[in-house]
Amino acid sequence: ERGEGSRSGVVLVVVPTALSHTLAQTWPPFVLIAGLLLVGMVAASDRLFEAAGTLAARLPGGGLVLFTSLMALVIAVTVILNLDTSVVFLTPILLHAARRRHLGETAFLYGAVFMSNSASLLLPGSNLTNLLVLHGGNVSGGSFAAGMAPAWAAAVVVTMAVLVVWRRADLKATTREEIEPVSPQWGAGMIGVIGATVMVLMLPDPALSVFGLGVAVLVVQRATGRLALPEAARAANPALLAGLFTVAVALGVLTRVWGAPGRLMGSVGTVASAWIATASSCLVNNLPAAVLLSSNSPLHPRALLIGLDLGPNLVVTGSLSAIFWLQVAKREGASPSVRTYSAVGIVLVPLSIMAALLVSGLVSPGNL
Repeated sequence: ERGEGSRSGVVLVVVPTALSHTLAQTWPPFVLIAGLLLVGMVAASDRLFEAAGTLAARLPGGGLVLFTSLMALVIAVTVILNLDTSVVFLTPILLHAARRRHLGETAFLYGAVFMSNSASLLLPGSNLTNLLVLHGGNVSGGSFAAGMAPAWAAAVVVTMAVLVVWRRADLKATTREEIEPVSPQWGAGMIGVIGATVMVLMLPDPALSVFGLGVAVLVVQRATGRLALPEAARAANPALLAGLFTVAVALGVLTRVWGAPGRLMGSVGTVASAWIATASSCLVNNLPAAVLLSSNSPLHPRALLIGLDLGPNLVVTGSLSAIFWLQVAKREGASPSVRTYSAVGIVLVPLSIMAALLVSGLVSPGNL
């Protein structure tokens, strides 16, 4: 009886402590992403993304030029405002650009999500997993980018090459219609984008600052009548975010009490770290996987991030961005296929992960 009581007492102490540590790790990234999504909504309502997409569609040259320029837009929005913002607001723009240029839309449809995942390695705020893994590391955006730039560049180049080779027929068109330019509104959206970029780059803990900025520009935009609250709520999908947050917290508490996943990531090498992260992302989504695998200071955090950020290109359920993408694509009348997504991912994921590990190991081995 004394032994049972002792064990019960340990549980009563350990579980609340594990919950406290998990919440401390988990809430800042989710708050930051919520803030970035708010900024993205305001920027979209100011037609900033639409104007950039239309500008790309009006460029001289063929389908490859259009596709390359739009992938550059996806990369920029992913890096600055995160990959979820990118897929939510740019997938429709890419589809419309392809349709207006009479190009096959498949390359543009899948490019929106694959490139968003691949480009999310560069800044802490580009992907929730980056923040979850680096919790407590007090790393600024600039120093994080310096360490991840080689892996990020390799992943982006490989992703672009796979997409172009896979769907090169989509990038050929026999006709071209005139596309009218779109004039953006210069106001709260641009202020939000610039402010969020500076905060993510300069502040070690930008979550509350970015969220406050997002709320402020949303209030301003709502006052101008250019943003409807139902549309904003649909884009942010708070129910999905809340569900993933709950799962992440539950797994974080479990792994802190159990200890096995955290101990494992403290003993394996760089390649194993990346592939364990990839497998975990495919099984439980990369956000809960990030909490599960980084609870006890992983030995190779950046290799772990390579797997967490690039691995979800293997299955749609692997990342929040891909789930958003599936919903948005269907809403825009496209035909996204879970099977096609994984068929391409089987080629893309191993190539991009190994290229990222190889280039990073050659350029800055100490950063893995």
